Amino acid sequence: MEGGTLLQKFLIVGGGKGGKAILETLSTVEFVKVIGIVDVRRDAPAILEARKRGIPTGQEVEPFLKLSPDVILEVTGDPAVFPRLCELDLPGTLVISGAIANLMVRLVEEKDRWFQAWKQRQRELEAIINSTHDGMIAVNQKGQITLINRAAEKMIQTKAAHSLGKPIAEVIPNTRLDIVLKNGVSELNQKLKLPSGIEIVTNRVPVKDPEGKVIGAVAVFRDVSELESLTKQVTDLESMKSLLQAIINSSDDAISVVDADGIGILINPAYTRLTGLNEEDVIGKPAETDISEGESMHMKVLKTRQPVRGVHMKLGPHHKEVVVNVAPIIVDNELKGSVGIVHDVSELKQLNRDLERARRIIRKLEAKYTFDDIIGTSEAMRIAREQAEQAARTRATVLLRGESGTGKELFAHAIHNASDRKYNQFVRVNCAALSETLLESELFGYEEGAFTGARRGGKKGLFEEASGGTLFLDEIGELKPSTQAKLLRVLQEKEVIRVGGTKSIPVDVRVIAATNVYLEKAIQEKRFREDLYYRLNVLPIQIAPLRHRKEDLYDLAIHLIKKFNQEYGRSVENIDREAMDVLYQYSWPGNVRELENVLGRAMINMAFNEKMIKRIHLPPLDLTQSSSPEIVKLRASQDEDRTLKEVLAEAEKEYIQRIYQLCGENKTETARRLGVSVRSLYYKLEKYGLL
Repeated sequence: MEGGTLLQKFLIVGGGKGGKAILETLSTVEFVKVIGIVDVRRDAPAILEARKRGIPTGQEVEPFLKLSPDVILEVTGDPAVFPRLCELDLPGTLVISGAIANLMVRLVEEKDRWFQAWKQRQRELEAIINSTHDGMIAVNQKGQITLINRAAEKMIQTKAAHSLGKPIAEVIPNTRLDIVLKNGVSELNQKLKLPSGIEIVTNRVPVKDPEGKVIGAVAVFRDVSELESLTKQVTDLESMKSLLQAIINSSDDAISVVDADGIGILINPAYTRLTGLNEEDVIGKPAETDISEGESMHMKVLKTRQPVRGVHMKLGPHHKEVVVNVAPIIVDNELKGSVGIVHDVSELKQLNRDLERARRIIRKLEAKYTFDDIIGTSEAMRIAREQAEQAARTRATVLLRGESGTGKELFAHAIHNASDRKYNQFVRVNCAALSETLLESELFGYEEGAFTGARRGGKKGLFEEASGGTLFLDEIGELKPSTQAKLLRVLQEKEVIRVGGTKSIPVDVRVIAATNVYLEKAIQEKRFREDLYYRLNVLPIQIAPLRHRKEDLYDLAIHLIKKFNQEYGRSVENIDREAMDVLYQYSWPGNVRELENVLGRAMINMAFNEKMIKRIHLPPLDLTQSSSPEIVKLRASQDEDRTLKEVLAEAEKEYIQRIYQLCGENKTETARRLGVSVRSLYYKLEKYGLL
């Protein structure tokens, strides 16, 4: 006997799997001793196991009968073995058949499976209890701790091994689990400060048996500081969400968002205004729902994970024409959805129209003078102005002729601004300021690779830039013959060919040319093409030199004084008679440009408080070539030595020259004004060397 229990001796006959299972089971029972294993096979599983455990084995039963076994278990599986065992004279020994033994084996195996399942559930429960973030403590009916999980260990700052079995009051002095044990009433959401200083919120619940008797209590608690941190995080997230929602809703760009499956999850008010679709029409619906024409860019982006830009399509019930940009939403390399920005094409078109209008205004500002800026009431200026106003109403090429400084560019500006091209480009080119090669590339443009240093992709020429507007070619008489030929082709064909290119580019340009060169003489000297001359001389306008229209001097002087007052910050009001007499006497070889220079220098010489330009303020002027009374008298004295025929011839020459210039060297108009035939006019022009 051991510990007051009678020890039972078992003999197992049969060393198969069943015998081994019985051996392993009986070996765990304290009051059972296996005294031997019998099997004819020396390598039977139970035989081998018995040897490991130090249990005797054999091939015959008789040697083991001497040990007086209390129970013989027959597990051979042979029906003949059990009867032979029963025939043995075994007083006090119980022989159990193989069927009963097998039943015992199955019961033992079932018990083992249940035990293992119970252990597994215990492990799972323990893992659950220890993995939760909430602390847990359980006590039995006596108030002794029976469970404490890892979260509770951390917050109480103790180990379960030291706390299990101890009264709860020793571990947590101010606990109320003992009160819950007494009255059986739960206490929920109670605050408590632990000995470790951590403040917790706890739920205390009694544990009752099926009859309702309290047999224990459980406390589940959480660190309040963590709750506060979580609450703050939630509050921050909600605040951020509200901020992002406000930003999205306040955007003037229409926004559409779908999830990774292409289901709509967000649109903003701008999207509704643009497409006419509300949230119920889009949210929770496939990405294709809002498309009236075109492919879903959301689905394309979700498939390729690549953004798309500038795709034209139509959305909503009104087939709104839009341009969309769509990009994937990727977080931690995982596709979460896609976001689309939708632009109204009509708004873009309006912006383009506004931009074009602004450009036209800016272009108009490039041609800054109008006919109101042309000062002068003389007959010569009146005729020139009338001709320019008439030219502005046509699209014909204009040729402005006159000496340097007479205001040819001013006339060009005025003609452009009075024409139907005034809102388009006005481009000025000084033909004398550029080399032949550079002038050609600037006028006609060039293709990529046309010459060393040519811009990549080529460049538009000024004829292309000014298409729809006006091109002012100043000092046209200085063009080289090769450039003249190309210009003639543009005027004839209304198209250009870039330098280095072969393709003709149509242009719609109104050309205004200007020159101070006597073109007829240049033609005779083979310096200017006659065919180009006739193309340019469609509407000739002769601008008389200042010495031939001195009656405009005073009006011009007052106009320039006002201009310089603004530039110099002066307040000059007039110019006195003596100063004007000097201006009248001067021949003005530099014309209006020289007058501007003289008056500007005069105002600089004045004191700030002076209001009147006087002779002393004027810079020195060479009056030896003037038409002053003294010079007239000198000429008269000289005329006394000439015959009447010579004097009349001189007068005729001067008069013909003046009218010829007033008519822009138009021989037909000059002949009409002089009252002579064109043939007679040619004779006189040749006679006086005016051709």
